[in-house]
Amino acid sequence: MQDRLLLVDDDPSLLKLLAIRLEAEGFEVQTAESAEEALQTLRNNPTELVLTDLRMDGASGLELFEQLRHFYPGLPVIIMSAQATIPEAVSATQKGVFEFLTKPVDKTLLLSTIRAALQQSGATQTEIFEEWREHIVTRSPLMERILNQVRQVAGSDVSVLITGATGSGKELLARAVHEADEHRKGPMVAINCGALPEQLLESELFGHVKGAFTGAISEHAGLFRAAHGGTLFLDEIGDIPLPLQVKLLRALQERRIRPIGGTTSEPIDVRIISATNRDLEQDMREGVFREDLFYRLNVVNFHLPSLAERVEDIPLLANHFLRATGAYQVGNVTSFAPAAMDAMINTPWPGNVRQLENVVQRTAALSTTPVIPEALVREALTVEDQYLPSLSQARQQFEHDYLVKVLRLTSGSVAEAALLAQRNRTDFYKLLKRQNINPERFKE
Repeated sequence: MQDRLLLVDDDPSLLKLLAIRLEAEGFEVQTAESAEEALQTLRNNPTELVLTDLRMDGASGLELFEQLRHFYPGLPVIIMSAQATIPEAVSATQKGVFEFLTKPVDKTLLLSTIRAALQQSGATQTEIFEEWREHIVTRSPLMERILNQVRQVAGSDVSVLITGATGSGKELLARAVHEADEHRKGPMVAINCGALPEQLLESELFGHVKGAFTGAISEHAGLFRAAHGGTLFLDEIGDIPLPLQVKLLRALQERRIRPIGGTTSEPIDVRIISATNRDLEQDMREGVFREDLFYRLNVVNFHLPSLAERVEDIPLLANHFLRATGAYQVGNVTSFAPAAMDAMINTPWPGNVRQLENVVQRTAALSTTPVIPEALVREALTVEDQYLPSLSQARQQFEHDYLVKVLRLTSGSVAEAALLAQRNRTDFYKLLKRQNINPERFKE
């Protein structure tokens, strides 16, 4: 695979000449005639090294480097100039520029400097990258581009917004961003912002002091503090109520939080990764999502393709999920029949990767032969397409999830949980019995 370089210079003729020379040496070359164009290019096409002129119209090469250091930490940068002073060169290298070269640059020196920068960068990043990369099953060019971008932004503190359809793997990618960041030693803490009422969500995020509201009989730290030094993953961020959006925005701007009922704020050290399947830009136009919060969260955006857009991954994922099943591990099933695999490849998969996993698990459990036949796959696909829970089933599932959340928030205290749910204790116990939930397992 060719190393990709980005050349930045406001002189088009010099830019073209240098690009030709480096392409002749086996490099893949991208060009930009300004720092602004360079940043735009990098958003869509990652690179292994940036070679930039110092003095350009608009932002300088040093200013470009500062931007790159923020958004793409670890990306090596070489600066060239015919007019630079020694103090400028020293200052640049002290800030982290890999090398400062004086024009005209000797070809041999330039090539050796580029290769040294690439070697050093690869040595420091490859081990970390491969550790989390091996958990992502793909050979899709679309996904590979996203993963390369993850690699570049992992070490920064910029907020990341992951968009994509339900079931496309947003939380998996969020965890990849977290695990690829060697600088953050804290945990990744996740919360579904659409699964809790506003008061419970606020308390879950920011915590509360004792006596802050009815039922707050003890202090609750909250997830911002639980994620200290790590990552807070805000799933379904588009479902967060408007009043709570204001408080979240303030926390992100000030890097401080104040628990409900508290009188003092506390500093926070967390990286924010958000995810949604909603069109937040449409939500902004309709006034249900704050524009300032959107731009605070959407510093870097990863849009996950649907499974239909990465058809080449279907066989890989299907076999990956099959190997994870108990039926495969005991030798009852070993593979899919070619026609069965063809059926999966030609399926639109509206439920994306999650739906594919369900189909694989179902067929592996029901197969009576080592090779899963086409008929069983098509039957599973029909069941997936037709399945819709009844209203009563949906209500029951919501009730169960709600009770679990309340008990977790109150550390298993039924009295406190009943107050939060605005039910008397007797009725609350009946709800727990109906859902077969034992509050003791939530006690700390």
